[in-house]
Amino acid sequence: MNKFLLVTLMLVVATPVLAEDQQVMDDGSLVVLPLEAQQCNYPSAPPPIPDDAEKSDLLTAKKNVKDFQTKLAEYRACINKDIDSPDLSTGNRQAINNAYNDSVEMEERVAGIFNEAVRAYKARQAGN
Repeated sequence: MNKFLLVTLMLVVATPVLAEDQQVMDDGSLVVLPLEAQQCNYPSAPPPIPDDAEKSDLLTAKKNVKDFQTKLAEYRACINKDIDSPDLSTGNRQAINNAYNDSVEMEERVAGIFNEAVRAYKARQAGN
């Protein structure tokens, strides 16, 4: 019984906080991904590249980055599948745009990390 009361109390306290985190559009719609877009698989970032990466590490990383980019393209196609549906609210469309933009930013970060590793490798090779 005490666990039930504790969980109930936590929900009562947390509900207003959760509601405050939701963005509401001018038309009153919530910024939330449509159910179909929520089913799309956002890929995991590739494994980290070792600080002292050798050529073989970079070749593996390059393959991993390309695979990640392919999966991100599939994710974007999936979330954009119904963007023109008249059933979507303004908030749904904004959530899709946000998810799309977030995936682009992640792709840029991953590519930047890879490029940094390549530059570090080249600098080490030039120093030898």
